[in-house]
Amino acid sequence: MGAKKHHNLRAWRSAMDLAREIYRYTKGLPDEERYGLVSQLRRAAVSVPSNIAEGVGRSTERDKLRILVVARGSLAEIETQICLCSELGMGGLKPEAADTLERTFAQLCKLITNLELQARR
Repeated sequence: MGAKKHHNLRAWRSAMDLAREIYRYTKGLPDEERYGLVSQLRRAAVSVPSNIAEGVGRSTERDKLRILVVARGSLAEIETQICLCSELGMGGLKPEAADTLERTFAQLCKLITNLELQARR
């Protein structure tokens, strides 16, 4: 396998940090949520760095953008599910994890914007 370009991206590294934070967070959720919110949060958290890696590996700008937008959608899912957990009295993310979520979203949005600008040229 050739060079893993996604390993050089801050967005991918932040997404990996976020996935670890989500796994830690979900360990503290009630057992009855194992097949509900725990499963949903973990799948979404794994989806973000996975889709960034897949998108970077695509050959066309259009494919890259489409998959990176899916990753951004997974971040929105995570944020929504964390809000729901909080509203249901299950607690929210620790401040460091919430910062990682925000940082990942900002980095991914910047990556998408840069690709969109390149595609217009």
